Amino acid sequence: MDLIVHNEEEMLQLGQTLAAVLGPSDIVYLRGGLGTGKTVLVRGVAQGLGYWGPVTSPTFTLMNVYPADPVIYHFDFYRLEGSDLVDLGLEDYLESGGISLFEWSQVGEAFLPGEALEVDIELSGDDYDLPRKVHIAAQGAKYRLKLERLKSIVDFGH
Repeated sequence: MDLIVHNEEEMLQLGQTLAAVLGPSDIVYLRGGLGTGKTVLVRGVAQGLGYWGPVTSPTFTLMNVYPADPVIYHFDFYRLEGSDLVDLGLEDYLESGGISLFEWSQVGEAFLPGEALEVDIELSGDDYDLPRKVHIAAQGAKYRLKLERLKSIVDFGH
């Protein structure tokens, strides 16, 4: 699914819409350069799941936890190398029943499940004020069903 997101409000709206198809133990991989809106999308997901507190990039803390329903684990692997993930205990979080959102998931590909929703965000040119191109894909049958549901409820960006 390909979308054009024109501004921060639309990125929040996309996150809130994404939240409507997510449930316990779901995984979302977020990829895109610095400043493309990954954390804004996570803020929208958190709001869609009932958490309205601060949502910040966990670049230095590696993970933030947001007390939503279900709980959200927000990871950021930007400052890591794949081998750094060996001792993080990711399995514990992935099996806890929470929703796991991974910024810079490509860093940890070898340590993360193959089945997930994948969100790639790209700037239109080099201007941070221009719209973003968002591509959402699904790996695995469970996530293909979620993607089909998401396609049926997204109402902007075409």
